[in-house]
Amino acid sequence: MTIYVGNLSYRVSKEDLQEVFAEYGQVKSVIVPMDRETGRMRGFAFVELVDDAAEDQAITALDGAEWMGRQLRVNKARPREASGPGGGNRPTR
Repeated sequence: MTIYVGNLSYRVSKEDLQEVFAEYGQVKSVIVPMDRETGRMRGFAFVELVDDAAEDQAITALDGAEWMGRQLRVNKARPREASGPGGGNRPTR
């Protein structure tokens, strides 16, 4: 399972997240998406712990907690939805 962590401060680093989630278990991965245009983090991250029970504990403990002046949103990440075909600005007929 992967954990979604939202409403993050733009100052947070991958290392900050590893440190917080390590209190609940061994961290397998941390992904901090960056905005392509600004190069700044997008305000959310994905964390994966080795143990599912530890992930559940982290979600329960951290959802709604205040950290770096922000109230965290922490829950199970939903699978990414497949986008439709094509793209761009083609006119519809």
